[in-house]
Amino acid sequence: MAMFRRKKDDAASQVEGDEKVDLSEDTDETATESADVTSEEITPEERRRRSRLRPREDVDLSNGPFDVDDAPEGDRIDFGALLLAPGEDVELRLDVDESTQVLTGMTAVIGEGGASAVQLQVFAAPKTSGIWYGIRREIAESILAGGGTADEVDGDLGTELHVRMPSQGPDGRTTFSPARFIGVDGPRWFLRAVLSGHAALDDDAAKRAMEFVRTVVVRRGGEARAPRELLELTLPPELLAQVREQEQSAGESDPAVGPLERGPEITETR
Repeated sequence: MAMFRRKKDDAASQVEGDEKVDLSEDTDETATESADVTSEEITPEERRRRSRLRPREDVDLSNGPFDVDDAPEGDRIDFGALLLAPGEDVELRLDVDESTQVLTGMTAVIGEGGASAVQLQVFAAPKTSGIWYGIRREIAESILAGGGTADEVDGDLGTELHVRMPSQGPDGRTTFSPARFIGVDGPRWFLRAVLSGHAALDDDAAKRAMEFVRTVVVRRGGEARAPRELLELTLPPELLAQVREQEQSAGESDPAVGPLERGPEITETR
């Protein structure tokens, strides 16, 4: 049985800028409606918006990750928008925004001593277009602007982004943290997986991490949502009780972790 722990959600701040863009106008329908706009009518804002929407990459998802309507039978833990089946070597941790107490993602720590980690986040996407192209471009631009490196690499689930993220060490010197960003454009949803630790550097460790990613099932729901809106994650009652018990034993009880609210959107860096 997998263990569950809360952890501060700081991974997004490492790869996303401070400037947020209101994407509320990008409903599921606007991607198709914009196709009728002639080139003479395209504004700079519309052109920028379109640049974030590209056809989905031709990736075989028959072996996962799955949409809930296409997923094979199996025992999974229901986290709302994500249904996960952790193996014996996987410990699941909750990514919680400390300022809002919103559950923003799940991180799977894999292997003895937590050698590798996979952070999962799932977002709404348009009906007819993919958003991974635009998202990985924005991540790359942000990291390159900070003095890091970013390279696109062909992977089993399409184009991956392999990066070295810069940060300042205790002695003031710049250090670099490697990571692999995996993006999957599904039917009206987008799944982002970030591999770190050994999985960011070692192909065998990355293979094990990707085996876990392949088991993920996404439940999008039928609500109208803006593209890039974070889909709601929740805890099953029995696991919520387990998390609270762990926090109480650690002296960190937080009653604010209850019915969890819809999370924030991905920010855009220009």
